[in-house]
Formats: sequence, structure tokens, C-alpha cells
Amino acid sequence: MSAVDKLHVEQGGVADIALSENALFGMGNPLLDISAVVDKDFLDKYGLKPNDQILAEARHKAMFDEITKKSKVEYHAGGSTQNSVKIAQWMIQKPHKVATFFGCIGTDHFGEILKQKAEEAHVDAHYYQQTDEPTGTCAACITGNNRSLVANLAAANRYDKEKHLDLENNWGLVEKARVYYIAGFFLTVSPESILKVAKHASENNKTFGLNLSAPFISQYFKEDMMKVMPYVDILFGNETEAATFAKEQGFEEDDDIAKIARWAQTLPKVNEKKQRVVVFTQGKDDTVATIGEKVTMFPVLDIDQNEIVDTNGAGDAFVGGFLSALVQDRPLAECIRAGHYAANVIIRRAGCTFPEKPNFH
Repeated sequence: MSAVDKLHVEQGGVADIALSENALFGMGNPLLDISAVVDKDFLDKYGLKPNDQILAEARHKAMFDEITKKSKVEYHAGGSTQNSVKIAQWMIQKPHKVATFFGCIGTDHFGEILKQKAEEAHVDAHYYQQTDEPTGTCAACITGNNRSLVANLAAANRYDKEKHLDLENNWGLVEKARVYYIAGFFLTVSPESILKVAKHASENNKTFGLNLSAPFISQYFKEDMMKVMPYVDILFGNETEAATFAKEQGFEEDDDIAKIARWAQTLPKVNEKKQRVVVFTQGKDDTVATIGEKVTMFPVLDIDQNEIVDTNGAGDAFVGGFLSALVQDRPLAECIRAGHYAANVIIRRAGCTFPEKPNFH
């Protein structure tokens, strides 16, 4: 970006100048979110709790067919990383296709819906399609204000680096990007793909972000996570994930989020030109972030608890808002403000959905 463009952006001018297609790159597990209102009998039939998140087992197989036959079914492009880049694109609005997304789907009806939904969100999705597994889905079974989420990763688990990421055209899209973001969930699928992208970012002084994603990632995939960590410029997570990460890595003060953030910032890093930034959200409590040598607290936006419909997509939304400002070279405080705004919008709605346009200034 030229100095003039950068100044223009910092002064709050038309951000389009600084933005080009494919400037933001995400890679992860694409899932088609299927939402429907169900009754207690439906939950009981499949052994579901009203408010829960689980991975699908064999007994849930018939449930996906049954839920699609419900009267009001909504489909959305989902999965953690895809949610974040979709929200970043929504915050940016124009140009379209600033956000690129890679992941694996099946060659089936749900895969076609997913492509259509990604297109409607103006995300430049390039899916690796294979025939062994069906497209991954996440059923959101809604009862009143509760949502029981059942995820079936299926095809999302089949991402193949050599058959997709390494292809010249696809790798060209990676090279076009300036900011990269991958949720830790993808460590369970293709750590070698994450490493390739992370090393590219580091070698070219670009920005690579990783999310801790869930406590089980820090517990059971710590070896792969720590191979990627030296390339991480921005580390995201919530307070529970941060505490688990610190505990698993033997950091003694694993109950002090500010100290964990400072400690995580000082973990070994390959590209020393960029100091690592650590950003931990804490629900309704202040977001904790490292700025330079200091840890700073950023209060979240006030919200009447009665207005909260669904907090499931809040973390993905925060990252999406953050990335939308980051890819425009905005200061860290602005990135966090954009993250808080996006999360505040999402928690007032069912699922990771949003109005046509953001109202963020």
C-alpha cells in the first residue's frame, strides 16, 4: 500500500483504495449450517440437550435428513473460519471477494447449497471437492431460546494439501493475500497446510492469525499447534481456551488472563520484525490484548441481557470484525472496536447471521 493510501485509510477515507480482491485468506472446515425449530420430542429422540455443542455420532445420521424436512429450514455457510471471513467481508462490503476461503466439501446437494451461500456472502470460496465423504453439516436444533448444535465434519476432514493448496492457481490466491487467518480446529485436519501458509506469511512479512478455538485443541493437538506457534503474529482465543493453553504448556499462573496473554506474546517467534499480538475475549467482560509491552483491557459494548438471542457465533464474529479492520491497516484498538461491534450484532440474532449492512463508523 502506498503511503497516501495508508494515510487515506487512517483518516477514515474510502477504504476501498487499500483493499483488493483476495487480500484476506482463510482456510478451515466448511460446514453447511442447517437451522430449524424442533420440539422436545425431537431432542429426546436423538439424545440431545437443549443448549449444547456436540459432534455427530452414528445415532444422529437420520437426524440430518429429518431436520431438512422441517417446515422452516434455513441454510448458511458455516464453520468457524468461514464464519469469520464471511463476517469480515460483510463489514467491508465493497469490493466483493476481499476474503478468500479454502476447505473441503462433498460433491452433493449440500455442497452446492454451500457454494451458493458463500457466493451470496461475496466470499471467494475455492472448495476442494471429493467423492468419499458428504459435505460437512452442522444442525442447529432450536427450541425456544436454546440451540443444540450437532456437527458432522464429514468432508471437512478430507482436505488434501497436495490436491488443492499446492495447485498453482490456488497457491497464487494464497500469495495475493496480506492477512491470513485459520482457526485451531483445522489443526485436526491438515496441520501441514497450516504450516505452509504460516511460513509463507512469515517469510514475506505478512500477518498470520491463529485461534486457540477450543480447549481440546490445546490438550490433544498441542504438538502440531506448537509447530505453528512460532509463525503466529496474532493469537486469538477466549478465557477458557487461554487458561487451558497455558496449563497444557506448563505456565504456572494459568488463572490470570492478562499474565497468560503477556506470556503467550513472548513465546518463540520466527519473524522478529512483527511483535506478536495476543487477543483474548472474555464474553461480557473486557477483552484482553497485548499492545507493545503492555496488556490493555478493552470494554465490550453494553447490551441488555434480554436482547441476547444466541452467543454461539460471538467468537467467530469478533475475529471477523477484527480482520475487517486489520486488512485495512487500522490500529489495533480499531480492530478490537470492529470486533466488538460485529460480536454485538451477531449475539442479537439466531446463528451466525447479520443484517444486510453494518452500521459501524
